[in-house]
Amino acid sequence: MSNQLKLGFIGLGIMGAPMASHLINAGHQVFINTRSKVPTDLASSKATQCKSPKEVAENADIIFTMVPDTPDVDKVLFGENGVASGLSKGKIVVDMSSISPIATKEFAKKINALSCDYLDAPVSGGEVGAKNATLSIMVGGDESIFNRVKPVFDLMGKNINLVGANGDGQTAKVANQIIVALNIEAVAEALLFASKAGADPAKVRQALMGGFAGSKILEVHGERMVKRTFDPGFRIELHQKDLNLALNSARALGVSLPNTATAQELFNSCSAHGGKAWDHSAMVRALEKMANFEIGMKV
Repeated sequence: MSNQLKLGFIGLGIMGAPMASHLINAGHQVFINTRSKVPTDLASSKATQCKSPKEVAENADIIFTMVPDTPDVDKVLFGENGVASGLSKGKIVVDMSSISPIATKEFAKKINALSCDYLDAPVSGGEVGAKNATLSIMVGGDESIFNRVKPVFDLMGKNINLVGANGDGQTAKVANQIIVALNIEAVAEALLFASKAGADPAKVRQALMGGFAGSKILEVHGERMVKRTFDPGFRIELHQKDLNLALNSARALGVSLPNTATAQELFNSCSAHGGKAWDHSAMVRALEKMANFEIGMKV
């Protein structure tokens, strides 16, 4: 392949827009489409705006999708004027959304049947990671196809791993979201406990940072809890979607995930109090409601 690639990017939301901009800034020919208005900086860039996912697929050799949920990917790929209807032999579809591993395997089979290749490549790192091109990218698919796309992944992320076959990237992302949710819950409980016991939660957090309890969640989201900054970030409703994937998949596999279920119930409580759009660190608010005490309050 030549240095300048023909790339497509569908889904220009909070995550997708900065990811697409990295591809444009690298000098590639980028064809874009999104269901809402194209962000101003992308509209004024060298990217070519397309009227449909089909048009993106007709023009690009590698097509990236970054949309909210499994039905959205299904529609973009296989709906009217979808990607599948614009593909020709040898093209590559890369879904970077966080969706069902089971559905992903079916999507891959359908794309493969068109003599094209498919990678599932969900990401972790949030809006900050997308803007700074420091995303972790978990990939499922054929190794030779992964190697072809890897230079493009390098423009969007830092920690890029081929996990296994199609669907395994999404499985890794679900596992990631389980760990993140349970870490948020642990940090929330610890800081709430410390604050209610009369200690300064900011100083407790700082003391814990250097020990075995230290984590990225304690560093970033612990600070959000102390400072009460719950603007997203990563919205609670999106983490709810990811934990639904975990719990539904676990049920199908006959696996019990009791603490994942508890974390989901805490998110559900936040959502019931109008918190769907809060950052997921605001899970602490559900625990605070039960304690009738907020971190930082005077005992």
